[in-house]
Amino acid sequence: MTGALHYGDETFLYDVTINPFLCKKVRIHVHPNSHIEVEVPEECSLAELNQAIRKRARWIAKQLEAVRQVRAHTLPREYVSGETHFYIGRRFQLCVTESKEMPSNVKLHAGRIEVITRSTDPASVRRRLNDWYKAKSADYFQRRLELVTGNISWLERTPPFKLVPMKKQWGSCSPSGVIHLNPWLIRAPVDCIDYVITHELCHLREHNHSKKYYELLQRHHPNWQHVKAKIDGMAELLLAA
Repeated sequence: MTGALHYGDETFLYDVTINPFLCKKVRIHVHPNSHIEVEVPEECSLAELNQAIRKRARWIAKQLEAVRQVRAHTLPREYVSGETHFYIGRRFQLCVTESKEMPSNVKLHAGRIEVITRSTDPASVRRRLNDWYKAKSADYFQRRLELVTGNISWLERTPPFKLVPMKKQWGSCSPSGVIHLNPWLIRAPVDCIDYVITHELCHLREHNHSKKYYELLQRHHPNWQHVKAKIDGMAELLLAA
């Protein structure tokens, strides 16, 4: 179901999804691609939905304006100081320092991603930053994979995984049972990372997107539809390299 919100001189379109796990409250999400998602409980009436939307109209407008500002400062990337880059769902300001004496390095410090390099050439900064992302991904994904696997009773062990840079996918599962994860997923919030891992782990039992597969995914990640919409909405920001 799709609706329209008229606020001032603007009209905002939104999608409504039914969440059977909600009791009474209507949830409104403004995703980073400006997509507005409204979650409602099963018994929510149209009048209750419209009232909730009107009540949050000002908040929605502010969130959309914030999204526009973030996108204006994020794309396209030039790999220079002052840009915004993501790490585990948080935005960090990039700080590039040229140094002939200090060894090249990338680290998080005081809300910044600091890149120390011998050359501030954007291609060089990009390589160093992406190498840092990959190193962080290898360690972080292993820990999240072990945690998620531990909550799935039919998995006897943590499956192996590989980092595979992808332009449009977050992950995949090979016929041999190896989980492939996109290293750029490290830029996403932790709930999105866990969703992608759970999605691929379920393919170890159900190798397609059949009804049985989605029943399995629903069992192990009841909130998967909302989290999928969230990470889909962030894809343009997170996959930009």
